[in-house]
Amino acid sequence: MQGKLKQFIENAGWPRIIIALFLLALFIAAPFVGVRIDASISDTLVRVGMNGILVLAMVPMIQSGCGLNFGLPLGIIAGLLGAVTSIQIGVTGSIGFIIAMAIAVPIAVVLGWLYGQLLNRVKGDEMMIATYVGFSSVALMCIAWLLLPYTSPTMIWGYGGSGLRTTISVEGFWLNALSQYVNIRIGEFFYIPVGMFLFFAFVSFLVWAFFRTKTGTAITAVGSNPEFARASGIDVDKMRTISVVMSTALGAIGILVYEQSFGFIQLYMGPFYMAFPAVAAILLGGASVNKATMVNVVVGTFLFQGILTMTPSVINSVMQTDMSEVIRIIVSNGMILYALTRKVTVKR
Repeated sequence: MQGKLKQFIENAGWPRIIIALFLLALFIAAPFVGVRIDASISDTLVRVGMNGILVLAMVPMIQSGCGLNFGLPLGIIAGLLGAVTSIQIGVTGSIGFIIAMAIAVPIAVVLGWLYGQLLNRVKGDEMMIATYVGFSSVALMCIAWLLLPYTSPTMIWGYGGSGLRTTISVEGFWLNALSQYVNIRIGEFFYIPVGMFLFFAFVSFLVWAFFRTKTGTAITAVGSNPEFARASGIDVDKMRTISVVMSTALGAIGILVYEQSFGFIQLYMGPFYMAFPAVAAILLGGASVNKATMVNVVVGTFLFQGILTMTPSVINSVMQTDMSEVIRIIVSNGMILYALTRKVTVKR
């Protein structure tokens, strides 16, 4: 029994166990401070579904040895372009969401290919360059959002007649395009968008299945030992590029899933920091800089989103003051700092 417990602790790691116990303690404490446990669990699960594919987007680049995808905003921008173009076309419902994906994914493939070519030229410094790529692309698009020729009155600034607004509502277009299917609702507060989870599971299965194909195995080999892979006849640069394209495309799909549940498209500086929570989540789930699994994605997303959801709610109720945003920033940045510190430890 002790041997099994020791093995479990060794496999899970004390940090993850401590965070999981802290999250459990928050759920237990919630009813005693006036926070509804059913609403809290529901909020956590919804946030997991919203953010799951964005975290999943980390897997391909980690597996290929390109490291953590701090350039995720590049894929998010492709998703935003698909979103605003679908609204410009004016198609609503699930068809509008599908059109948004159909537009976003090809853009993401092109951007991902260019991104991959750049990373192939800076081997060893991928994560630093990826961070610059992400930040620079967001800055460039701050100009582009003002200049692109969109004309839909639901998106452009009213007083100027041109330029896209900072925040655009998807209500009346494809709000809850996935979340509306196969809902589970118990009482007034407990709600699970099963449709969104099924889509997350489907995309996760496709990624899992891909990494069991010949190409997926080659990508994993490149990430584990690029010299051995090259000696075996594998085109290392090609495999790395494929992984970057996949990661960028998943980022585009992930932001669309997020938006259909959140209800708004956030342009300009919206994508700026979205890579950091995804990085923190997958590392908290047990991934390293060169190995990640679907379990890491699910566990990490649940722990990260659970802490971000529960900590402000419980502490606000105890202190009887609204400190939700302050606490959210402190907890989020603290967890990212822990995750990046853990990354260095694993790398050694």
